[in-house]
Formats: sequence, C-alpha cells, structure tokens
Amino acid sequence: MKRGQLDDLLAFATIARARSFTRAAAELNVSPSALSHTLRGLENRLGVRLIARTTRSVAPTPAGERLLRSVESAMEEVETGLGAMGEWRGDPSGSIRITTSQFAARTVLAPALPGFLLDNPKITVEICVEGRLADLVRDGFDAGIRWGENVEQDMVAVRIGPNTRLIVVAAPAYFNRYPRPQSPFDLEHHNCVNYRNISAGGMFPWTLQRDGKEVRSRAGGQLIIADAPDLALTLILAGVGLGMVLEEEAAPHLAAGQLVHVLDDWCVPFSGLHLYYPSRHVSPALRALVDVLRLKPSDPLTG
Repeated sequence: MKRGQLDDLLAFATIARARSFTRAAAELNVSPSALSHTLRGLENRLGVRLIARTTRSVAPTPAGERLLRSVESAMEEVETGLGAMGEWRGDPSGSIRITTSQFAARTVLAPALPGFLLDNPKITVEICVEGRLADLVRDGFDAGIRWGENVEQDMVAVRIGPNTRLIVVAAPAYFNRYPRPQSPFDLEHHNCVNYRNISAGGMFPWTLQRDGKEVRSRAGGQLIIADAPDLALTLILAGVGLGMVLEEEAAPHLAAGQLVHVLDDWCVPFSGLHLYYPSRHVSPALRALVDVLRLKPSDPLTG
C-alpha cells in the first residue's frame, strides 16, 4: 500500500460514518474542502464512486458500504493493538475531557475524582459543566455524562447511576395560597416554575405518567429558569411556586418539612446517569475512569 493511502481510507471512513463533510472535517481537524479533495482522489484511484453527495445528504454508495465494512474491521484491529500497548507502558496516562451536567458533576464526579486522581497521577481530567447536550466529536470531548434517555443510540453507554424520578414539590407556604393539585390537569391553575431548554430554545414540558397514560403539560407561571437547577430549587423552597425537581435533590427538604410532594403516583422513574463515548475502543485513561464510575452489580438500579 502506497504512503498516504491509509490516511485517505481513514478520511473516507470518517465521512461515511458522520454522513457529513463538516462533521468529519472537524473530527479529523482539516478543512471540508481538503477532505473533499482527498475523497475525490481516492475515488479516482479506485475508479468507483464511494460517497453519494446531494445538497441535503451525504451517504456511502453500495460500493462505499462494502469498503466501509472492510476498513472499519481493519481499523478496529489496529486500534485494539494500539490500545493494548498501554498495558506495556505501566500506569494509565493521558488526558480525559468530559462534558456533564451540574447534578452529575456534583453527585458522581466530585465524590469519585479525588481517589481516582490520587491513584492515577499521570492522568489529567478536564470537566465542562453545561446544560446543553454537546456533540462529543465536534466539540472535542472524550466522553459525556447524561441521563440514559438522552444518550444517542450510536454511543457506547455505561450506567453509572441508579434510576431516578422528577417529582412535583412546593413549599408548605405555597399551599396556603393554592390547593394541592389532584391531577396534572390542575397545573394550569397553579403558579409553576418552568425550565427553558437552551439547546432547543423552547420550554421543557411537564411530563407526567400513570397507568401507561402520559400527560405533557406546558404549565404556566411567573418564573422561567434556564440552566440553573440550584436557583430553581432555592426559589421553590422560598414558596414562589410548584416545581419539578430530582427526587434526590428534594429528599432532605422533604424530610425536614421544607417541601411537600404532590402528584406522587404520576411521577415515574427514568433511566439514570450514563457515561457515554463514541467508540468501543477507548484510551487506557478513559477505561480507568469508566471502571471507577461504573455502577456495581451490588448497587441498586432504582432510586
């Protein structure tokens, strides 16, 4: 194989998987025009069209699909071999860049990282705490931590937290002004704390479910919070309105009588926190972190 052909095959495989020249170029750290030139050269040498391009889509041709299967199989073997070299170099080393939410950073990473960093002095960890769902490849992250239902299907996902619930709560003083809601349909008569989805630009609907019946309510209210769950909880405790909060966050305040839980039978569990990444082959550094964070068989799956 001539020099440079491996790079051309890698470029082709990246385009075929990403189905976008822009995303593939970002992953390979080259310009889209340079990537397009590389692909044309490969297609000319092989004498066959590998990628079908229109103004709206990019997808491998049948010939491209066949080549992609061969290339990916070969690359997996190479990556496995390179990854195994870490076992010969002693302690894991390198850097890990993670995108995560405030809740996951505080409840999962903060307890685990002190011991992990002491045990792995050659590993550097960078944590980006944000409300939006980042594109790992485009934004240069090695892994992310999000709720299981928010992880894309093409990602490798490792469960690191139990199931949880969003529950509806308010301060006792709030119910001096409003009656307790008996069903989700009563929410339109309440002052509710709402949350803005920064990524999508809209409001998060209040989604409640019972006996397989789901009700999505866009409750009204005076207050809208964007990417500040701690502020929302503080204001709910102050009696400004009803709010949906994670059960773990509300638990100490419920026990202290500072919050009242309503519509309990409408609040169902959902998949807990997962660490996810875009490849089955991970660096020794990330593998070491996965092993530390992974939910153990003895841990409960439901919170």
